[in-house]
Amino acid sequence: MGRYVVRRLLQMIPVFAGATLLIFLMVNVMGDPVAGLCGDRECDPATAARLRTEFGLDKPVWQQYLTYMANVFTGDFGTAFNGQKVTELMSTAFPVTIRLTLVAVVLEVVIGITLGVVTGLRRGRPIDTAVLVLTLVVISVPTFVTGLLLQLLLGVEWAWIKPSVSPQATVGELIVPGLVLASVSLAYVTRLTRTSLAENRRSDYVRTAVAKGLPRRRVVTRHLLRNSLIPVVTFIGTDVGALMGGAIVTERIFNIHGVGYQLYQGILRQNTQTVVGFVTVLVLVFLLANLLVDLLYAVLDPRIRYA
Repeated sequence: MGRYVVRRLLQMIPVFAGATLLIFLMVNVMGDPVAGLCGDRECDPATAARLRTEFGLDKPVWQQYLTYMANVFTGDFGTAFNGQKVTELMSTAFPVTIRLTLVAVVLEVVIGITLGVVTGLRRGRPIDTAVLVLTLVVISVPTFVTGLLLQLLLGVEWAWIKPSVSPQATVGELIVPGLVLASVSLAYVTRLTRTSLAENRRSDYVRTAVAKGLPRRRVVTRHLLRNSLIPVVTFIGTDVGALMGGAIVTERIFNIHGVGYQLYQGILRQNTQTVVGFVTVLVLVFLLANLLVDLLYAVLDPRIRYA
């Protein structure tokens, strides 16, 4: 297991370098970031030249990238164009988005797997049909529509929640935004769990466990569910990074000042340091989540071993 973890960590190095290089190149071709620093008026040549020199934009792109990566390994993600350190923006944005993502993942796991187990064990019954139709509707409706509807109904019409999340962004305030963020993923987890459970019910080891007279609950939890959760865990693991990076719409709707808000502001103002810095951390989160998923395989299925 230890050798496998080391090998996977070494494999992450070229993936991390390639992903950050691609993001760096894409962000640097969005436009001239200096043009947005002078407001509505065009910068005069002298001021533009000074700003490019100050932020290192006068150097070739490859040199900017190498300088940036060298600084990243020392914990320096650069300075935003407003003079604020990117790490300071991260210290305020990431805790909020991490709480939002954790709420979304918990809802995704609890509700999605529960509905998947219920429908998988009652395949073809009315509850199975109803859940399938409901999940199909959730997948078909865009996230911003779901968010605006819940904000309108729960926050404005019925006043059950606050329409906007406070700057503190407590866990209680993030339940509805977390549900909106996890809605599509929750529907996929439900359908994936249902399909995997229904397929494994016909396996020989399940029939053997039933024939041995094991209690139904033990058959479901110890034998059927553990093997059926492997594809579900794979989806959830890869979805963690997607939830953190895809929270832009949800955070905009509920006025949450997290990673999505900072990315939106960075793209809007062509603030390359902010965008690249935040995306770099998201790449690391995505890679570590995938490593954790691979290690969980051995927990769910003892037959899986890593050399």
